[in-house]
Parts: sequence; structure tokens; C-alpha cells
Amino acid sequence: MQIGLLGKANVGKSTFFSAATETLVPIGNFPFTTIEPNVGIAYVKADCACKYFEISHDNPLCVNKVRFIPVKLIDVAGLVPGAYEGKGLGNQFLDDARQAEILIHVVDIAGTTDIQGQPVPAGTHNPMEDIEFVQNEFDQWFVNILQREWDKITREIDQKRAKLTDGIAKRFTGLGIKDYEVQEVLQKLNLITKNPKEWSNSDIQTFVKELRKSTKPIIIAANKADLCQDLDIIKKISDTTVITCSAEIELLLRKASKAGIVNYSPGDETFSIVENKKILPQQQKALDVVKDIFSKIQSTGIQKILNTAVFDILKFIVVYPVEDETKLTNKDGDILPDSKLLPENSTAKDLAVLIHADIAKGFLHAIDCKTKQRIAGDHKLKNGDVIKIVSTLSRG
Repeated sequence: MQIGLLGKANVGKSTFFSAATETLVPIGNFPFTTIEPNVGIAYVKADCACKYFEISHDNPLCVNKVRFIPVKLIDVAGLVPGAYEGKGLGNQFLDDARQAEILIHVVDIAGTTDIQGQPVPAGTHNPMEDIEFVQNEFDQWFVNILQREWDKITREIDQKRAKLTDGIAKRFTGLGIKDYEVQEVLQKLNLITKNPKEWSNSDIQTFVKELRKSTKPIIIAANKADLCQDLDIIKKISDTTVITCSAEIELLLRKASKAGIVNYSPGDETFSIVENKKILPQQQKALDVVKDIFSKIQSTGIQKILNTAVFDILKFIVVYPVEDETKLTNKDGDILPDSKLLPENSTAKDLAVLIHADIAKGFLHAIDCKTKQRIAGDHKLKNGDVIKIVSTLSRG
């Protein structure tokens, strides 16, 4: 699972990354603070299977029966208009982003930075411009990939050396786009039977935009929401999931929690000062500000964005593999030791492949630990399933 974090300079992208991964990265008020991609581990949250079985277990990723599941978060290099033409760090940006399964676009919803990422007074820049320019960069990137190969594709089809779906999909393999994804978009737009020689420039533009939306979905992180004078601007953003957030407040709370000052778990809509904890006046002042902000935006939004990206947009499920179906343990006796994210409609055999190639190679059947029933390799898994894989081969 790889999530790309993108946006222009100085919108709080690196702060979002630091808050989500608790990894220190350079945070500065000038373009290209992030030169090389920062890679860290963030977590999505789901009910742990221990809740279903009403058992306790000692696992640092299970807190109050809530499981934290790791995902890779990549904070890629700064983006400027014209990146698809190679301007700024455009080529590197697109290269870093190409393998992401979903993209979180961090937007300064308070309008405190201009299109180049330079500081301006709050509310003087329209964040809608940022949303449009980033989507346009990706769309034009896709257009360039297809247009430079279009004549070759049409010749291949004329000579019956390729079908339309295969010809297009071949050009997008570097982005991890599959044949069936291209096929679905062609069918949706009624282009599947249209001779590519008859495609207009509008057909290509419409096709690539739809392909980008379906294969590289973007979720808008409306950052600096606590500084935004009028959050009604969010209602103007259509056709894209938008969630308000404050990366700076999330980072503050995580640091305060780590320092033992507050009780706070990512995604909570409140926090409390640790009992009998003496805090400095400036710390109390900062926490009072956070309480005021929570009354405006309910939560920092960071955890909600990650969960929405993985579970609501990508529609992944959480499955818990074990080696002992009665004790729900691995070979070392650890209860519910691991959790795996799989795409919706994944099968027991898919889980075996994810665990280890040897286990998948020797797959016999699996056991649903909730029902105690034996299931076949093509059995579709459900969110929260606890599964034992029975194989003739152990991990090599």
C-alpha cells in the first residue's frame, strides 16, 4: 500500500507527513524544502479482531481494541505549474508519484500561499486554482504519454498486431495501470469500438482524464482549515472527496502525547491533559487554542483522510492471518500478530500470495477462524476475517 502526498510548496505537506508518520523532515517556508522524497510509515485504523473474539492480547499496534495498520506514505518533491513539461522538479515529482495507489493533495484552504508557494495574506489566494492546476498536471501527463504513442498504436491496430485495450495499456504499464482498468474506461465512454484513427483530440482528453481519475484517485486534504475565514469554499469543490484538516495541530498533539502531557489518539475529536500533570503557561495557552480549533473543525482530520483514502476510496479490507486457528496465534504464540490490507473481493489464495510465495505455491485450503469452516482458494474474504492458510510448503 503506497499513498502519495502531493501539493505545491508551503501548503503544509511536510507537516502533514511529519504528523502522520511521526518522522522529522525539513519544514521550511520556501519552495522545494522537500527535494528528495520522504518515505515513512503512517497508519490507518480499524476494529481489531480481538474485539470480535472478546479477548485481550499484547500488541503495540492494538490500542483499546483498535488496530493500527501500516501504510507507506511518500511526501514527494515540490510541484509547480508546468511540471508535466519538466519545469521545477516536475519530472522527479511525477516519477515519485507514479506508483502511488492513491494521491492525497494537500491544499492551503486558507489561501495563505500563491500559486508558486510564496506566502500571501490569508484569503488572498483562491485554493480552487491549486486544485485545478494539480489535476491538470496529472491529466496532461497522461495525455502526453498517450499522444506521443498514438500514431504507433493506430498502426499496430491497423496491422492487427494489437487490440485497442492492449495498445493503450502497454503505454501506461509504468504507472501500474492494468488492461482491465483501460477496458473499463473505454467501455464507460463508449470508445471501445471506435476506430482510434477517428478519435478526436477531445476523445483523448476525456479518456485520459477518466483513466487518471479511476487509476490515480485524488483526495483533497483541505489543510490550514483552522486559519480559513470561510469554510464554505469547500462546497465549491465538486467531483472530489474533500476533508478539512490541520496538520500543524495534529503534529502538536502527537508531540504533546509523546511527551506525556495529553491523552490523545490519532483521529480523536478531543484530548485531555494527563492527570496531575503540571504544564507551563505557554503549553496551556497552546492547548486552549487547540480546543477552540476543535470546536471549528471537530478533529485535525489527518487520520480521517488516511482512513477515507484506504477504506472508502480504494475499498481495501483488513484481514488477520494466523497459524493456529484455535488459539489465533502464530508459531511463537503471539495472538493476532499481523494484519494485512487487501483490495475488496480478494480471495484466500490472494492472502496466501501476500504472505509468502511458497505458501501460495503449496496452497491446499484455508480456515475461517470465526466460523471454523474450511474455505477454498477462490473464497472471497470479508473485512475483519481471521484466516489460517493450510499449505504443503512453509515459508522458505
